[in-house]
Amino acid sequence: MARTLITIKGAISQPTRKDLSAHLKSAAAAGFWLDIGAPDADDYAVLESVFKFHQLTIEDIQHRNQRPKLEEYSGYSFVVLFSAEWAAKSLKFFEHHIYLGRDYLVTVHAEPAPGLDALRERVGGNPELTKSDPAFLTYLVIDSIVDENFTMLEKLDETIDRLQDDIVERADKSVLSVIYGLKHDITQLRRYLAAQRDLFQRLVTHSIDLHGNDMTVYWRDVYDHIVRQYETVDSLRDLLTGAMDVYLSTVSNRLNTTMKTLTIIASLFLPLTWLTGFYGMNFAYLTQVLEPPLWAFWIAVGTMLGSLVVQVFLFRRRGWL
Repeated sequence: MARTLITIKGAISQPTRKDLSAHLKSAAAAGFWLDIGAPDADDYAVLESVFKFHQLTIEDIQHRNQRPKLEEYSGYSFVVLFSAEWAAKSLKFFEHHIYLGRDYLVTVHAEPAPGLDALRERVGGNPELTKSDPAFLTYLVIDSIVDENFTMLEKLDETIDRLQDDIVERADKSVLSVIYGLKHDITQLRRYLAAQRDLFQRLVTHSIDLHGNDMTVYWRDVYDHIVRQYETVDSLRDLLTGAMDVYLSTVSNRLNTTMKTLTIIASLFLPLTWLTGFYGMNFAYLTQVLEPPLWAFWIAVGTMLGSLVVQVFLFRRRGWL
């Protein structure tokens, strides 16, 4: 359990229910951001008793595995957002649960959130940052969660570029498995971003009554960031499709080269096989003509070698060798 309260006066670690209730009364003037990491039973009780949040939202936090969504309740909105991290050749998704009130913000997450940790240190060390507009603190938190995806997308773009280079140099099954894994992750990421794009579009157009006109300006900025991320994911998906085409083309070209080599070898041995089969027939005429004189053997060998020379000459002239 890790609870941290941020106001324009600074940070309070592990605030009690009494502290939260007192600061909540002055949230309109002082700002209010409560961040809860790895919540336990006491945290769930705080959400229910101090903030009077609906039990269904608390169950969503407990059960997790939700989808990006916005649910409006009396006096606040409940938002589920996802961020992603590129690690160990795969995407790892992090689920964030957010309560948006007119004068307060509560974030809950089970996994570590480096972006929020950095923001807490930034705001806690510089309370003047949000004094002019406490609502700006809400924007900073939401924007921090959303902007984590930009770093992940940059790493993903670099990974796909290296993957394309590896395909050209060495196209094997291990590269193919990486492509399939990336396509699955990017499809899931695209689905999350599409839902989050619709979520913030809804906030921009339908949340003026709850959050005020000032927050609408901030929501538009976050919405623009998500649209950019969504477009980037589409571009990455196209790059992966191109990488798959390059892989199939490379494998096909390598197979064609191998088949060409084997075909040339088989073609060279074709006349040799015919000549040895012809001279190997057990007809009395052939045995009488070929067996006694020694030069008959060398004629057969010369015929075979001559056929090879003629074939090599023709193959080179046609550009097959």
